[in-house]
Amino acid sequence: MNLYSVLEGGFPCEKNTIAIETHEGYLYTWKELESTVNRYANFLTDLGLPVGARIATQIDKSPEALFLYLATLKAGFVYLPLNTAYQAAEMRYFIGDARPSVVVCSPENLHIIHEIAQQNAVEHVFTLGMNRDGSFVQRSCSCSEDFETVHRQDDDLAALIYTSGTTGRSKGAMLSHANLISNAQVLHQFWKWQSGDVLLHTLPIFHVHGLFVACHGALLNGSKMIWLPKFDVQHLIRHLPQATVLMGIPTFYVRLLAEPSFTCDITSNMRLFISGSAPLLTETFNAFKEKTGHTILERYGMSETIMLVSNPYDGDRVAGSVGIPLPGTELRIMNEVGKPCKVNEVGNIEVKGPNVFKGYWNMPEKTKEDFTADGWFKTGDMGRWGGQTSAGAVPDNYLCIVGRSRDLIISGGYNIYPKEIESYLDELSGVAESAVFGVPHTDLGEAVMAVIVPKPGFNLRADEIIRSMNQKIARFKVPKRIELVDELPRNAMGKVQKNLLRQQYSG
Repeated sequence: MNLYSVLEGGFPCEKNTIAIETHEGYLYTWKELESTVNRYANFLTDLGLPVGARIATQIDKSPEALFLYLATLKAGFVYLPLNTAYQAAEMRYFIGDARPSVVVCSPENLHIIHEIAQQNAVEHVFTLGMNRDGSFVQRSCSCSEDFETVHRQDDDLAALIYTSGTTGRSKGAMLSHANLISNAQVLHQFWKWQSGDVLLHTLPIFHVHGLFVACHGALLNGSKMIWLPKFDVQHLIRHLPQATVLMGIPTFYVRLLAEPSFTCDITSNMRLFISGSAPLLTETFNAFKEKTGHTILERYGMSETIMLVSNPYDGDRVAGSVGIPLPGTELRIMNEVGKPCKVNEVGNIEVKGPNVFKGYWNMPEKTKEDFTADGWFKTGDMGRWGGQTSAGAVPDNYLCIVGRSRDLIISGGYNIYPKEIESYLDELSGVAESAVFGVPHTDLGEAVMAVIVPKPGFNLRADEIIRSMNQKIARFKVPKRIELVDELPRNAMGKVQKNLLRQQYSG
């Protein structure tokens, strides 16, 4: 079944009610949503694209960007969202690897993207702006507002989501219609979406959290979305009294607590605050509850699986824990010899379920490596059942994430892998070698830090390196701090001991 058909089943019968309200007060009815999606779907279909064609986008957040995603689903194609912060070198890799049939970019990036698209024989390049403008919008204006949803098999690909890898080469996680349908339906029930719910949408829509978890929830429930282009404390506080559900990253809650105008009264209409994409500090959890009376619901997921685990809606939401496995999801924690861990014993998290992805795009060996012989996906995260946290005892059936075996840094909700950053640093003139790791940050959760060994005779400067990196990679990946050293600490096998670097620079 096509995911769009399932989402459409939740749309309200009264089509003139509001589906989306922007921060500027622009209103979109459900009728306008459906007619725009149909025009976009007709336009894509009229291009004569092959079955399974990828529609790549690097566009700013707007209702039209959401409509393009829905149109891609409805027309039976595969949606490929890309972070708006990616620079030219990164876009060359993604477009070259995914080989999309269509690329839609922001108008200001057209000259860069068009050149990359030409180099990779991409036939169709369009623009889509934040203000209902761009060539895609213009070209689709004359298309019919009627379109019959294209049937898709459950196992057919619906989205391709790139997630970084420890080798520095990003991997395209292949998510099927069935993967996305199962997770949307489970979350709709588990988080008890209700009639009259209003989602305050402040997240980007180029990754799983904002596009799938948030949007699918509201669409499946027929709920209005208040649409903010980005996180802004003042805009969020202004709209909170009209909302009932907020999904955010821990940084959102830290910044809200620091804002004097954020009061208990402002949250009186809210039903549910959800946090994910990065660890929520117990300090933030407790401070938010004390200030507002609301207990944040923390959950755990990843690009390859969407949501896996959540604190319950009804029941104890435990600080320092991401909760219990969602219905239909199996989760086990395995030790180094492949045996299940006991309570309070740290091991490798493995999962199985209808939400788990099909594998990595054009990487059969990597796919095989990341699945066990009996079909469990190895998440790369370390965890334990139960145990103790700074907040006290955790129930034995609750999961605690304790580390990331693949060296992942989560900064401001973004996943960052050190190897990719190191590859760019090591290309710089005068750099002999580098080590990248995460250090604690009060606002971002973790900040990217680099320690660099200069080549003999080179006088490197940290500020110049940061400036150079800003031109090469997305800003959220650029090290916030760089230290120059004579050598990196290594163990007997010659491996850089990043644990020692973290200890040294985390103070």
